[in-house]
Amino acid sequence: MAEIEATLFDIVSKINTYLSNYILVFLLIGVGLWYTVKTRFVQVRCFGEGMKKTFGNLSLRGGKQEQGMSSFQALATAIAAQVGTGNIVGASGAILTGGPGAIFWMWIIAFFGMATIYAEATLAIKTRRASEDGSYHGGPVYYITTAFQGGFGRFLAGFFAVAIILALGFMGCMVQSNSIGSTFQTAFGVPSWIVGVVLVVICGVIFLGGLNRLASVTEKVVPIMAAIFLLGGLVVLVARAKYIPATFAMIFQYAFQPQAIIGGGFGYAIKTAISQGAKRGLFSNEAGMGSTPHAHAQANVTDPHDQGVVAMIGVFMDTFLVLTLNALVVISTLYTADGPLAACGAAANTTLGKANLAQTAFGVVFGETAGAMFVAVCLFFFAFSTILSWNLFGKINVIYLFGRQSAKIYAALALVFIFLGTLMSNDLVWELTDMFNNLMVIPNALALFALTGMVVSSTHMAGKK
Repeated sequence: MAEIEATLFDIVSKINTYLSNYILVFLLIGVGLWYTVKTRFVQVRCFGEGMKKTFGNLSLRGGKQEQGMSSFQALATAIAAQVGTGNIVGASGAILTGGPGAIFWMWIIAFFGMATIYAEATLAIKTRRASEDGSYHGGPVYYITTAFQGGFGRFLAGFFAVAIILALGFMGCMVQSNSIGSTFQTAFGVPSWIVGVVLVVICGVIFLGGLNRLASVTEKVVPIMAAIFLLGGLVVLVARAKYIPATFAMIFQYAFQPQAIIGGGFGYAIKTAISQGAKRGLFSNEAGMGSTPHAHAQANVTDPHDQGVVAMIGVFMDTFLVLTLNALVVISTLYTADGPLAACGAAANTTLGKANLAQTAFGVVFGETAGAMFVAVCLFFFAFSTILSWNLFGKINVIYLFGRQSAKIYAALALVFIFLGTLMSNDLVWELTDMFNNLMVIPNALALFALTGMVVSSTHMAGKK
């Protein structure tokens, strides 16, 4: 088994290197730049509007909807998908591999990604379809077939559907459960397979409850889990206040001089920093990946623009609040003058893993045991909520491909993968998930370019109100 994993890891990592270095960066930044210009910087112009629509009538008890979800429930479900291991484990992995400067490139990806996700959510509302029972079916497969008619459109939609089922419904949920299992084993000494059994039971109950149960859970869990993590992170930053200027300086310095900390020549180092920022940024905020439109398509809104500006707030909260806070904690505690990884450079990658890097960072202030426990508990809620949302996204595409009767089989398989994730190698699971995430971007980005006119018309109409 170890030999098979090693061989598979080598193959998949080479595919990912090519995709992330030569395709993903250009597609993500390209789509984001395109929509930033075409919508006249919608992420800046309409940011206040998005905040008002998101938090103006905030309630953690949205109630059962006749069909779909409330706008906030849809956002909470999208954020549940976005705020997962990508914010803790993914950001830590980006820092380990690409240096602190990778966080700067994550910010760039996220800024343009806000325009991208505006387009995705707008198209999800515009192209969704209502079934006989009043429920909505929406997501990239529907706007891909709107953008490209005939066999080519069906091929791209099918390619996307298969990729997202594997990337999120199966492999992605393995990443989440893997991270939960490994951090709980480190913090509490609980064998990861026991954690896997508990996860399967809890997730199974929620999967069987359908859309309303999922919406009810995410609208409560997401705000609470974010608040707890932000509070803990702020405590660490207050304790390390004198290192905050140096932390920001490292992020900006190593964004443009990464060879000073990750080794190698300038060309190799800058490519690594940018690709790590793009790859982990995509996995964190999911803008351009085509996952969150499934949630936004469920929103009970009549104007696509309204859900588009709400969707932008999801990227802002994910990257500029939660992920950035975690990055500041890691860098200010581990990489600054008296930190255990100060001046370690590339050697840090062999010293600590992605998951226990955050635990070590919080442990600098909280104490080793308390820090590990805090991250384990936060990661449980982050990853658990992500599993719920990703399962829904995969389910929508399974139904698109195979019909409604396939949903129960899919749910059973998903639970098996959740359990297997707690038993497998962390690095291989991450590489497999990255590969399918990368593949999802291609058909989604093509459709986003093709439907520019449809998105821009919504933006212009909203501006005339």
